[in-house]
Amino acid sequence: MSALFNFKSLLLVILLLICTCTYVRATFPWLVERKEGFRGTFWKMARVGERLSPYVAIACIVMGVQVLLPQDSK
Repeated sequence: MSALFNFKSLLLVILLLICTCTYVRATFPWLVERKEGFRGTFWKMARVGERLSPYVAIACIVMGVQVLLPQDSK
């Protein structure tokens, strides 16, 4: 199933994209400088990761624990 149709997978993809953009902006700032166009989306995600870093970290921990725990298959 695609991540677009599964809400949990969509949240995981968005969270990983925020973390990746924040890391890339800290390591290579010239890659995520542009505020316009397609690369502007990555700049916005990096900004969210910088400003809401405690909440993003808690969300990463929660998603990590949820992925590791066994789930009931119905």
